[in-house]
Amino acid sequence: RKDAVKGTALSLETGAVWVDSNRACAEQSRYIILAVKPQFYDGVLKEIQPVLDDSRIIISLAPSYTIADLKQSLGASARIIRAMPNTPAMVGEGMTGLSWSEDVFSDTERQELMQFFSSFGKTETVPENLMDAVTAASGSSPAFIYMMIEALADGVVKYGMPRDKAYTFVAQAYKFAAQAVLGSAKMVLETGEHPGLLKDKVCSPGGTTIAAVAALEASGFRSSLIEAVSAVCDRCRNM
Repeated sequence: RKDAVKGTALSLETGAVWVDSNRACAEQSRYIILAVKPQFYDGVLKEIQPVLDDSRIIISLAPSYTIADLKQSLGASARIIRAMPNTPAMVGEGMTGLSWSEDVFSDTERQELMQFFSSFGKTETVPENLMDAVTAASGSSPAFIYMMIEALADGVVKYGMPRDKAYTFVAQAYKFAAQAVLGSAKMVLETGEHPGLLKDKVCSPGGTTIAAVAALEASGFRSSLIEAVSAVCDRCRNM
């Protein structure tokens, strides 16, 4: 961080050493996380490339830079991991996809890195050609879920459920909607049952839920989500 005041404050708060350049940071680090916007990547890569050696591991969070792209900038011997975490990591419920370059990583390095990413949620290793899909499935999708919670809350507010002071605490409408999402996700993860089967168990013949499912299908609910995934993947490939 180049802002000395903020950098010093963060150093005092966290115990991390503050430096004023990317090169100095890379010189003092074994694991280097590139947590910058894609438009700044080229400049950062040029800064750190002269100090890289085989002891350091680069962890890239950018959706648009492949391992081959990074090796072209940093050198063929650079050891690289692509990672795609998501914002629920802030509450310990993140989901991170990892892809490793075809280099030698020690068991200790693999264990330390898996432990790091698992410290704020769940982690899965995937082939690099699936990283765009990971970006859609967990990197971008929290935005879709927040939109769904907001819309669901709007629907119940229409029928009288309160949303007082909605931006200072979780009012009833948001609490019911958000907890339903949390509980449903937990059902999928802990029961191991197919989401379609879990959905069917909620839909009584001629009941309220199947009427709602029919309305969602008529509105293109599932096809809209599939199109959203396609938009993410297309954007990843064309950035």
